Amino acid sequence: MRFIDASTFLYAFLKVKRRLPKNLAEMKVNAQTILRRVNDGEVVLTSVVHVSEVANILEARIPLSECRRIIFDIVTKSSVQVVNVTRDMYTASIHTADVHDVSVNDALALNIMLERSINEIYSFDRHFDNVPGIKRVVQ
Repeated sequence: MRFIDASTFLYAFLKVKRRLPKNLAEMKVNAQTILRRVNDGEVVLTSVVHVSEVANILEARIPLSECRRIIFDIVTKSSVQVVNVTRDMYTASIHTADVHDVSVNDALALNIMLERSINEIYSFDRHFDNVPGIKRVVQ
């Protein structure tokens, strides 16, 4: 099982208003490929915080009705396991963020992965490349 970061959902779902540079277009295609595998049954793990991050960004960029549909699809899909997050989990992530020089939400993902012995993450966030023992998967 892999953790799936908010960036994967965002690259897949955000609509573009202009022609994307080659590297961004490639990331979008790769994110959509990852989500096709999840739709086909590949089991992934994320957290309610990461789903909220997706919702917050999508709500500013696409119609609310479309955003609600996307978030509903994410949280009800049987192949997407969504972990609840406690205050203690989020607080612990602040320390992890300091240690690895990543954002608090990225640190939360790392802590959840560590708890569950997961060492691969679907993410387009390069900060994960600096974390020993974690493999970032982008396709």
